[in-house]
Amino acid sequence: MKYAGMPAGMWLLFAGAFKKSLAANLGMDEGRARATARTAKGRYRAIIGRLPEFEKGDRFKMNIVSCAMFAAFMNSLDAKPTLGQATAFYRDGMMTGAMRLFCRMSGRRKFTDADIAGMKATAALRAADRNPYSWNMDFLPYADGSGYEARFTSCGICRLLREQGLFEYTPAMCRLDYTMSEAGGATRFVRQYTLAGGGPYCDCGYKKKPLHGEAGNKTG
Repeated sequence: MKYAGMPAGMWLLFAGAFKKSLAANLGMDEGRARATARTAKGRYRAIIGRLPEFEKGDRFKMNIVSCAMFAAFMNSLDAKPTLGQATAFYRDGMMTGAMRLFCRMSGRRKFTDADIAGMKATAALRAADRNPYSWNMDFLPYADGSGYEARFTSCGICRLLREQGLFEYTPAMCRLDYTMSEAGGATRFVRQYTLAGGGPYCDCGYKKKPLHGEAGNKTG
């Protein structure tokens, strides 16, 4: 994968927040955080350079690029953090103001015809059949009309973090699904299994939240 383009843009957008998160969640002083970020940038570029290009229409390129950034920072630390620390570090690194705005905009489009069509197209693409760093997904609408499940049977994050010796930290990235759903404001995220936890698949369930005032407008 070429560094120019999305990977370079992602570094510009998020590296500062990750550096601040080193101090906030891992207790680094400013000088050490700057040095760690410099080391991480080199590791990040190296990881990106080893990844294959993603197909046009593969919506998960951003996911693997953010995983590369997480792995680069984690492997630039002097000491291994706890899973809880790693989870907070990744959350605060990713949830910038721009990301929260992106989540709110995505929330407004959730369950629209365009959203459903996009999910169906992603399921049909089965990109991981050709790219081991992408994802395969099944789209499963709930029978009661309350939302849908995206069920993943292949996960690029699992692949990359295992190669980077960081597989134990996969749940730190998985947890962001809940945070992004909450920031979007339109869904309640539900999950039973993850591939990282030994499950048969990763289920990402999106339940519709009631519209404002909807619950109080029912008559009986």
